[in-house]
Amino acid sequence: MRFEEFAFEHGLVIDNLSLDKWIRVKTLDKPNKLNGAYVFDGQGGAVINFATMEKHAIFKSDKPYVIDHDKIKRVNQERLDRQEEARRKAVYIVKSGILSTHPYLIRKGFPERGLVWKELLVVTMRAGGQLVGCQLIDKIGNKKFLSGQITKGASLVIDNKGRDILVEGYATGLSVRRALKLMKARYRIHVCFSASNMLEIARGLNRPLVVADNDPVGLSTAQKIASCYWVGEAGEDFNDFETRVGAWEAGESLVKLL
Repeated sequence: MRFEEFAFEHGLVIDNLSLDKWIRVKTLDKPNKLNGAYVFDGQGGAVINFATMEKHAIFKSDKPYVIDHDKIKRVNQERLDRQEEARRKAVYIVKSGILSTHPYLIRKGFPERGLVWKELLVVTMRAGGQLVGCQLIDKIGNKKFLSGQITKGASLVIDNKGRDILVEGYATGLSVRRALKLMKARYRIHVCFSASNMLEIARGLNRPLVVADNDPVGLSTAQKIASCYWVGEAGEDFNDFETRVGAWEAGESLVKLL
């Protein structure tokens, strides 16, 4: 069976097959929306119809697998080129940004200025000490990364020469810093940007304290990293908790775990 036929059996309509990246496509049940997605490398792949499927269906060709070394080299070079383009764009954004207040920061309880570029809050991301990209946050809190940038292993470190502390989001990191400064406690906060990346960052640290979001993914991630971690009430992250109880009480809840 050809991959296009496999995809059609799951309701996806593929007009022009592309390789090596996820592609959104129309579906038989929702022909006016891109409600399906596929990825295919020429030998294997996966498809999902978001309206009818709970998980991806995996495709494997029945033809003998032949390693295409030229293709592997080309794909790897294209990936490196996209990463370099994203890095250069991040450098340009940082140089072009201005220090300003931002609606997202204000809503999260921080009237201080942040780096702003074209009305977007800029949160820099580094890996191995080098700027590799950034997270851009609009005024209502929508977040995105630069296309092609390195995200795995990239973080923002807010350092005061103390214990390593892992958080998922930028506002959470700012709240942790404010609470610990009030307690006169030292810290080295790693803003990881996602729960999965928190696992990646934790591999290079010794006994980090995890400040977890209280949701299924946040709790599961914290439990994989450490036996002792901070967590608030259901649905809360540390920024929500600090907003609710104040920086002093929030800080007291943290220092007992340091």
